[in-house]
Amino acid sequence: MNISQKRAIQNYRSRLSERGLARFEVLGLDADREFIRSLARRLAEDSPDAARIRATVERSMTGEPPKTGGILAALRRSPLVDAELDLGRSRDEGRKVDL
Repeated sequence: MNISQKRAIQNYRSRLSERGLARFEVLGLDADREFIRSLARRLAEDSPDAARIRATVERSMTGEPPKTGGILAALRRSPLVDAELDLGRSRDEGRKVDL
């Protein structure tokens, strides 16, 4: 490899590290190639979806049971938290039906 190619690779890797990314090699089945690439792309986005995927994969690898309280935490994050909704129901018994 000549000097310009080495410098290009070094510059590319430094730009990746500035973005918080790293290049690495993974061994796996050829059939899983596209799956692993798409998984890596999703994880590199660092979005809430990526955090969910990361937590799910990590949980399945460690064998830990899922954390409790996930539904409550999701309801607390809801945009309707301070909406002052009236969720009361009337206690009307309905109509009488002659059978």
